[in-house]
Amino acid sequence: MSAVQLAPEAPGAPVVVGATGWRLAVRRFRRNTLAVIGLVVIVVVVLFCFVGPFLYPTDQTHTQLDQVNLAPSAAHLLGTDAVGHDVLGRLMFGGKVSLTVGIAAGILATVVGTLWGSVAGYVGGWVDAVMMRVVDAGIAIPALFILLVISAITTPGVWGLVVILGLVSWLVPSRLIRAETLTLKNRDYVLTLRAIGGSHARAIGRHLLPNSVSTIVVAATFQVADAILLVAYVSYLGLGVQAPATDWGGMLSAGLTSAYSGRWWLIVPPGLAVILVVCAFNAVGDGLRDAFDVRGR
Repeated sequence: MSAVQLAPEAPGAPVVVGATGWRLAVRRFRRNTLAVIGLVVIVVVVLFCFVGPFLYPTDQTHTQLDQVNLAPSAAHLLGTDAVGHDVLGRLMFGGKVSLTVGIAAGILATVVGTLWGSVAGYVGGWVDAVMMRVVDAGIAIPALFILLVISAITTPGVWGLVVILGLVSWLVPSRLIRAETLTLKNRDYVLTLRAIGGSHARAIGRHLLPNSVSTIVVAATFQVADAILLVAYVSYLGLGVQAPATDWGGMLSAGLTSAYSGRWWLIVPPGLAVILVVCAFNAVGDGLRDAFDVRGR
């Protein structure tokens, strides 16, 4: 028997993620071709946005009216926009903002939703009823409407967008984690812990959350993808980060008026970047879900 194989687990046994468990998870993830491709795409895009500006420096602050709307050439690989900014450099500049806001907001939303949903599902009773009515009321209000109202009141910066997006996106993860908690809290190992006097915090932290890893990971990847799309939405409407800063949604908004003039380089690159990153995060989420799925082992 290989050193990394595990004996069949008894029904309801708790997850023990040790060195062997991580090796198995990595092996299962590597067998998922789409997940590996998605991870490669994410790494390449992150390097492109955060390391690229050092290798391909451009001026994204000052206008250059003598280089307006130039077609792609050796001097400007993806052309220039309506104020003379190099589009390739702007794609890096905007991608840094989109990725920073999307990843940070997705993590914040997942953390808040996980804590809320696990407490609601574990405690149950009137506490669960009240907490989930709050979630239902929040889901009934479209997130885009909330973002438009907030943007009309104030002009958020990058970290302001992170907080706002995180606080309007935690509702769906909380419902997913609550459903998972409801199925786990009546397992034998949780009931045994409670019978011997174990604390509620230990039951949640030691058993419920580790056994919900696959759900949490998948929720996090979807939240990151959704946050990137939300940033693109509000920026497309002109309510995102303010100039000279930009993101991929702002680039789409600025380039839309020029698309009908044949200046495809102003709208195709940011559009493809959004599509690639969102699909890549979804593929990685599916791969991680399969890798951490104990029942699949």
